[in-house]
Amino acid sequence: MIDARIDPRYDRMYRAQMHRAIALACSEGAVRSSNPRVGCVILDQAGQVVGEGFHRGAGTAHAEVVALLEAGPRARGGTAVVSLEPCRHVGRTGPCTRALLEAGIARVVFAQSDPTEQARGGGRELAAAGVQVVGGVLESEAEQVNRAWTHWQVTGMPLVTAKCAMSVDGRVGGRSGEPIAITGPAARSWMHRYRAEVDAICIGTGTVRSDDPLLTARDMNGALLASQPLRVVIGERGVPTQARIRGPEAPTLFMSTRNFAEVLDELQVRQVQHLLVEGGPTLCTAFLRAGLVDEVLWWIAPSILGAGPPALGPLGDPLAVDVHSVDRIGEDVLVRGRLTRPQAPHES
Repeated sequence: MIDARIDPRYDRMYRAQMHRAIALACSEGAVRSSNPRVGCVILDQAGQVVGEGFHRGAGTAHAEVVALLEAGPRARGGTAVVSLEPCRHVGRTGPCTRALLEAGIARVVFAQSDPTEQARGGGRELAAAGVQVVGGVLESEAEQVNRAWTHWQVTGMPLVTAKCAMSVDGRVGGRSGEPIAITGPAARSWMHRYRAEVDAICIGTGTVRSDDPLLTARDMNGALLASQPLRVVIGERGVPTQARIRGPEAPTLFMSTRNFAEVLDELQVRQVQHLLVEGGPTLCTAFLRAGLVDEVLWWIAPSILGAGPPALGPLGDPLAVDVHSVDRIGEDVLVRGRLTRPQAPHES
């Protein structure tokens, strides 16, 4: 039986180690792939950390196996703290449940349950073998790390994130519609790192023609980061032959269509789990109106422009956002949240 409660004597320790496991899952070497990002901490019988590990991508050893190898015989009778429920299936590597049992682990504490048909149920399998299993510890934090992978597993479609950068009065360009820098250096650096974590970035042909973006992930010095997402250009207008987006810096997909469902279907075939919509107001509004946006990254810069194109066009019905974080990055404010069904207004 899987327990959702932690013994009060160990609550603080296990939560602290789960924070560490989640941090390991986000390590630099945890590459983006079709597999989830997972971290694991092994504690000996005295509660001391004796092994740590994280998953480096498809085909490599899972986090539990890496941590167990570091722990060696000290793992026997100890505890495994894992950010994702240990898998029970045989894929490119063996099941983590077997590795944990063979190592003599007495207790497993995990955060997120595995949503996949082939791998879920590892917790029940361990409990049936006599291991004490506690699930759901810092579950929401762990799910945030793998939100795109989880969305993909549950829906079979990419997670769609819409990004906007606007002034306090909701403007996204200059007085005549010309592109201008809205956010500051810290925000732009944050977004470039974020680009390196997604599978694809989408813009419209109008933005290509007006802004001529490179649409790559770069560091503060302009050098390309190691991971580059697929660049996706949507629209029926032609793309100039000299457009920078045609360059070799990253792969590019041109789709001469306005059917966004068709775009998502193509990206699903290409195993794209996370799509960032980073086009202008027209494209962002169209995705929102079509009901295809799952979450938003909304930047608010400390400026009032007084003129220029608005962040969005008319949407029809209002959309509710479940805000999960509001952060100040440099001089700018980043609001992040998931779209939810709007609540009916209360009668007064």
